[in-house]
Amino acid sequence: MRNLASIITDEDNKNICHTCGTKYAEPLPGVCLICADDRQYVPATGQQWTSYHILNKKSSIRFSNLLPNVFDLRIVPAFAIAQKAHLICSPGGNVLWDCLPFIDEASVAFIRSIGGIRAIAISHPHYYSLMAVWAEVFDCPIYLHEADQEWIMDKSPRIQLWNGASHKLWDNMSLIHTAGHFAGSTVLHAPAVGDKGSLFVGDSLYVAHSLKFISMMHSYPNAIPLPERDILYISEQVNKLNFDGMYGAFEWQNVHTGAKELFVQSVKRYLEIFK
Repeated sequence: MRNLASIITDEDNKNICHTCGTKYAEPLPGVCLICADDRQYVPATGQQWTSYHILNKKSSIRFSNLLPNVFDLRIVPAFAIAQKAHLICSPGGNVLWDCLPFIDEASVAFIRSIGGIRAIAISHPHYYSLMAVWAEVFDCPIYLHEADQEWIMDKSPRIQLWNGASHKLWDNMSLIHTAGHFAGSTVLHAPAVGDKGSLFVGDSLYVAHSLKFISMMHSYPNAIPLPERDILYISEQVNKLNFDGMYGAFEWQNVHTGAKELFVQSVKRYLEIFK
């Protein structure tokens, strides 16, 4: 079992985007390709890069019990997009849903103490972040939809691309292709999480602060909507799933009950715009 220090051998190299947290292999582009895309942005102050060494001086990962069998993880203080990841604990093995642009020895020790990580699955490229390092530490695969392979900036033999409408994991969990925000965007369906099943989502399904609406956008920072065909495809893929909870990448995005009804009503409201 490899330790973190033997995996991160370039800790002084400024190869992590300060805005989105994506780790790059050499050589670095002048501007982060993830941020230059119209779904993200390069700050007015210009492109900035940071290193693992700099982050490690000031960062830690906070674990919170979101549900009896789910932890949420976030970097403290907040960094880059400031998303949280979810560690879903299951009898057949734990899955990390989405990823963080930092990892430390304390977090590795804690996760190993509760069974480690059997696989990492990521909703879309904004959260690829430090995925290659996480996968090496926990000796596990990374499941990504092949439609987003062009956005992989730190290639790894741990990456397993899948295609089609769904990919089965274990314990009845599945990755569901929704497209929308990115061509390969996915959600994770976990029937054993919560009383009636749960959906772990990325930005193709974005829970509003009010918890009364679910947004579906091509770009959130640039306010670019999705076309009708994408809303219909998301609806087709998600409507056939049984779930009552929905959990997103930010602190407020926890819908413990009524999530399926919320989704149905949100799709209906979107589709009324196209009439």
